Amino acid sequence: GLAFQLIDDVLDFTGTSASLGKGSLSDIRHGIITAPLLFAMEEFPQLRTVVDRGFDNPEDVDLALDYLGKSHGIQRARDLATEHAKIAAAAIDSLPDSDDEDVLRSRRALVDLTQRVITRTK
Repeated sequence: GLAFQLIDDVLDFTGTSASLGKGSLSDIRHGIITAPLLFAMEEFPQLRTVVDRGFDNPEDVDLALDYLGKSHGIQRARDLATEHAKIAAAAIDSLPDSDDEDVLRSRRALVDLTQRVITRTK
């Protein structure tokens, strides 16, 4: 779930309206601060001032996007999503052994899902 949300946050900045089914940049335009921007603020503390003003002014959206583009915020959010997916896969792998083919198939599907979550584009 965490990995899915982090990738959703990334896709809001990197996806297109057609692929996402929603307006690109919808989170920031609604004043929602997500992981990529939080990571960008760690690199560029002056971004905090822009965030604190809100994003009613389109120039502030552009300024925030400029800082985000200079930062590692998007990559750090992707990396964090990958870590959460690895933790989920490890938890699945730690379940008791089973010879039941349905159980094994279900576990493989769950592990596959952890990868699909972090590689999705919409």
